Amino acid sequence: MSRRSRERGALEVSRLSETGTYAVGGVLGLQLQITGDAKSWILRTTVVGKRRRMGLGSYPSVSLARAREKARDALDTIEKGADPILERQRARSALRAQQARGISFDAACREYIDARGDEWRNAKHRQQWENTLASYASPVMGKLLVQDIEKEHVLLILRPIWKTKTETASRLRGRIEAVLDWATANGHREGLNPARWRGHLSELLAKPDKIAKVEHHPALPIDEVGAFMVELRGRDGVSTRALEFAILTAARSGEVRGATWDEFDIEAGIWQVPAERMKAGKAHRVPLSAPALAILAALPRIAGTVLAFAAPRGGQLSDMSLTAVTRRIGVAAVPHGFRSTFRDWAAERTAFPSEMAELALAHAIGNKVEAAYRRGDMFERRRRMMSDWAAFLDQVQTKGQVIGINSKHG
Repeated sequence: MSRRSRERGALEVSRLSETGTYAVGGVLGLQLQITGDAKSWILRTTVVGKRRRMGLGSYPSVSLARAREKARDALDTIEKGADPILERQRARSALRAQQARGISFDAACREYIDARGDEWRNAKHRQQWENTLASYASPVMGKLLVQDIEKEHVLLILRPIWKTKTETASRLRGRIEAVLDWATANGHREGLNPARWRGHLSELLAKPDKIAKVEHHPALPIDEVGAFMVELRGRDGVSTRALEFAILTAARSGEVRGATWDEFDIEAGIWQVPAERMKAGKAHRVPLSAPALAILAALPRIAGTVLAFAAPRGGQLSDMSLTAVTRRIGVAAVPHGFRSTFRDWAAERTAFPSEMAELALAHAIGNKVEAAYRRGDMFERRRRMMSDWAAFLDQVQTKGQVIGINSKHG
């Protein structure tokens, strides 16, 4: 039978300083271990015939009274047929696993975007994800663990903007759902996604297409664009020339503002816009009419930049720089609206097929069957169309006239 150690008091324990191991009594096997300046509590005992040495904390953080209490609890556990050391290891392992799963929504957003961002078309798309999640979702549940996010949190984010900013809210819902799906796949949460639409939020929120207001970009009527071009060509400035070039090519503002000299084949009259700069993520060839080529020929080559329409102080023109030109001229149209004017002209004043105009605008093909069969880009026929568009822009129109496709555009 083990001999019980003399029970030491708190004062006596506090005076122990020499390196060694001291039995303190009160509980069989409880010892104070001293190594240099470090002091810690040790319980030496036997578990199912195996000698075990269990740490109970450092001294004086764990007092003598508390060490005895912890030692008694450990011995009680052993008496009940369990191993307190093994149980503590399991508890720590479970805690580590819980901490690994315990990722906040903000952190999940960052990791999701880092993991999937390379799939997106361009940096702007990534920025849109970051901005919407940071502006709307983060204030409500950014600091919450993803495993704690419920339907009520998602609705708290969506309801205030569902009717007033429907398109933004709908995209935001999809982004939250994607982040939470990623979190589930990575073991950070379990259960159904509280941001899912079908059979869930669809029963609580109005369908987006039933409440969203279609916003059209202000555009000039066909018969007014010629007079506008007269006014536009009478003004100087790189933003003015960029807008004129955008109108002549029916291109988006961003495609023109980001155009680099190596994208242009001047001799062939072709502008090759790479896929990463296109909205649909597909490379786009643009036939350049004589007036469009003349604009490029007159542009200065600015040292230190590859941009064709570089801002006066370097870098890319801002999105508002082209809009400012239309405002100074005094029209309500925005740069993107001239694409609508071009589309109206092609439909109402020419006999060019509608799919040709859609190709000129680089619109995605909605019909899968049509997309499967339309392999070419009708480039040479589009060249003739853009030449006719340029000629139309040279005239101050009062009444439109249909171009005979059979005789001129066959």
